[in-house]
Amino acid sequence: MGALDCLSYFCTTTSTRCRRRPMQTVEIKVKMDCDGCERKVKNAVRTMKGVKTVVVNRKMSQVTVTGFVEPNKVLKRVKSTGKGAEFWPYIPQHLVYYPYADKVYDKRAPAGCVRNVGYAFPSNNVSAPEERIANMFSDDNVNACSIM
Repeated sequence: MGALDCLSYFCTTTSTRCRRRPMQTVEIKVKMDCDGCERKVKNAVRTMKGVKTVVVNRKMSQVTVTGFVEPNKVLKRVKSTGKGAEFWPYIPQHLVYYPYADKVYDKRAPAGCVRNVGYAFPSNNVSAPEERIANMFSDDNVNACSIM
């Protein structure tokens, strides 16, 4: 038994594996004009390690990458093709309290989307004026009002 332990000690390798990245989806806005641009961006991202799927939507100028990747590395790879790229800056309009606030509404945004900015959402301690007015009245007792 001593010889087997000694032999197994020499045969084992200690590998320092890096921790695997979590599966995530990265959305990037890229200006693409033609099929060649679309193909160039798609091939550049597809060859990255850990990429599972690449979906390119030229009409919306959007590239969606799913896999075990790091978002900054994907953005850097897309920029290396010579195209202007940024992380997807839009969110659905129905999620924003003030969709027509300054710098939130964007004419170039896809239909039903606005820019994702922090001040378009109400803060936690101050609710929207419409909510404060609606909360003054009780649903349990319709004749009661908190104003009186």
